[in-house]
Amino acid sequence: MGKFYSKKPTEAEMDLFLGKDILTSYQFTKEELEIIMHTAAYYEEALAGKKRLYDMDGKIMASLFFEPSTRTRLSFETAMNRLGGSCITVAESVDAHTSSLAKGESIYDSMRVIDTYADVIVCRSPEKGTLKIAAEAAEVPVINAGDGPGQHPTQALLDIYTIFKEKEDLDGLTIALVGDLKHGRTVHSLVDFLAMYHTKLIFCSPSSLPMPEIITQKVRERGVDIEESNNLAEACSKADVIYMTRVQRERFEDVSDYEAVKDEFIINEEMVQKFKSGAIILHPLPRVNEITVGVDQYPGAAYFRQVGNGVPVRMALLALVTGSVK
Repeated sequence: MGKFYSKKPTEAEMDLFLGKDILTSYQFTKEELEIIMHTAAYYEEALAGKKRLYDMDGKIMASLFFEPSTRTRLSFETAMNRLGGSCITVAESVDAHTSSLAKGESIYDSMRVIDTYADVIVCRSPEKGTLKIAAEAAEVPVINAGDGPGQHPTQALLDIYTIFKEKEDLDGLTIALVGDLKHGRTVHSLVDFLAMYHTKLIFCSPSSLPMPEIITQKVRERGVDIEESNNLAEACSKADVIYMTRVQRERFEDVSDYEAVKDEFIINEEMVQKFKSGAIILHPLPRVNEITVGVDQYPGAAYFRQVGNGVPVRMALLALVTGSVK
């Protein structure tokens, strides 16, 4: 799978993660990132060989999703099941409440309670900063599965894993981050990992949805070459990796503002013909209309391969933070 071959972590490497909360992408060193990548490849190899795993046997993961999710929730629960563990789940939406939060219980108190039930907590919240409170309340490791427009570190990890599988290395690549860069927690997380390598980044968005300046400045200070653009076709034609994102309707207070930009950036079959040879397209999904279905036939359309990589990556995280890699 390119640079990151299958490798079981050593005891010393496992000690780096034992009991750790996974809240942001910028908490990792390059060494820690690469341990996760090798461990994910180790588990992917086991899955490919149909190996029955018992690494998390007897352990329980609390799966807490206070915002809608398909891929992240199911891949975490699949990862835990593949490791031989068990899951307890709370899944809520704006219109359907199943936990005591509906009664006014605080996140802090909820996490103190759930901490007594589980060995690891995976949580998604619509509010930025909620996961920091959760981690302060719980003694078991807490993994951020997305906190509003803030961070989504496990998505960024599977994105990096995918790029290595598809392109073998990051050094020397031009990577275009495209779409709703203002609200996109996936790109906010991904840039921290991309900055660890010798990459050029193109931030390409509608003029009303740029990458937050605080993130752009932070990445520039790390010596990364950044180009900012509002021209989708031009940005994509320069890139080895196009990371497309949807315009996030749920982050707009006024739906008319969303309607004004939702169709501004669309990758179609004609545009793909002008991509660099070997260029790949990633997308954290769900897709709305920003990549036409016809583009799925393009060999570099890697977004469904990308989503499948979430299982071994999340297996690696769960096993590492609980000290369960066998």
